[in-house]
Amino acid sequence: MQVTSDLFYNQLPEYKLPLAELIRNEDLFYQVPQDWHVIITDIKGSTKAVIQGQHETVNLLATGSIVAVLNFVFKRGITVPFFFGGDGATFIVPPSVLDVLMDLLLLYKENVLLNFGLELRVGTLPVQQIYSKGNELRISKFNIARSFSIPVVLGTGLSYAERLIKAEDYLFAQQGDVTEVLDLSGMQCRWDKIGPPENSSEVVTLLVVSGKNRTQSLVFSKVVALLDDIYGEPRKRQPISVAKLKLNTTFNRLNREMRARMGEIRFFELIRTWLINFYGFIYFLTAHGKDYLNRLVEMSDTLVIDGKINTVISGNDTQRLKLLRALDILEKEGEIIYGVHISNDAIMSCYVRDLVDGHVHFVDGSEGGYTKAAMMLKAKLV
Repeated sequence: MQVTSDLFYNQLPEYKLPLAELIRNEDLFYQVPQDWHVIITDIKGSTKAVIQGQHETVNLLATGSIVAVLNFVFKRGITVPFFFGGDGATFIVPPSVLDVLMDLLLLYKENVLLNFGLELRVGTLPVQQIYSKGNELRISKFNIARSFSIPVVLGTGLSYAERLIKAEDYLFAQQGDVTEVLDLSGMQCRWDKIGPPENSSEVVTLLVVSGKNRTQSLVFSKVVALLDDIYGEPRKRQPISVAKLKLNTTFNRLNREMRARMGEIRFFELIRTWLINFYGFIYFLTAHGKDYLNRLVEMSDTLVIDGKINTVISGNDTQRLKLLRALDILEKEGEIIYGVHISNDAIMSCYVRDLVDGHVHFVDGSEGGYTKAAMMLKAKLV
């Protein structure tokens, strides 16, 4: 496949075969160009913030870093792979946009600290350095639904970058002369907690890493096949359903969104946003509105594979117990290490550039699903 560096990810083929089959077929993965860079954002002390009940704020701020990046690269006609992690995000970007994106994210970091008292770490690492330390970083593109594909990454490259950037002695970048305006338009957090769909009773947030000296592609394929077998195809274990979507248009919710997006409360903008949301109740009754809600479910980001499996699914306790028994066996055999969190709801923050194809919705288990599953996973890695 011959591609230019900037358009490497744009030009990757999209695969529609079953995910377990895609992961198992390493010939369908491509090495990330050496001149690209990894950027990682992360709310420092997110565990404490989640325990204090700020899990929705943490999710919204993680979403904001994605919105800042996507709005800029969209104007440049570039697509970059990104990965939502509940309390932060990971990006793989070409060199042509690296400096501007870092400056924009450092601006956003200032806004987060000023308005929420939380520290957003922003770090970057060259892919070439990742390779020089013996790590792999291979990527494919999995088509989930019409106009919605997700990146799938194999290798230890992103985990290596995360360890370095989150280390206490990491030298963080300094902000340069910012010539671009931080654009967080489309950043939204207007849905209430979302209960499991009909015939489901709980939401499961699951993180899985491959065991030492195991072939990651085979292990991950086995775990995905396990989810398919116990919970059914991805559509059946989707924790978001149209029937359970309910707008939350309280001024407190809109206040938080506006502070994250604009850095201040603007009264007339607040009223305008509230009126737009009020209109949403009517819009969602129209044919266009109903189509948008169906697309919203399709374009909910409930699966992230970035060198580990991160997923939010719904089901019942019988399915969950069967899954945990199977995962325990795999863990005992040294094939995987996993963390899990069980909750009654999912929460969702959104990026809505337009109401047709330009939107994506980031899902986490309520009460800090990804963060608490990560706590369990990290305890096992010690």
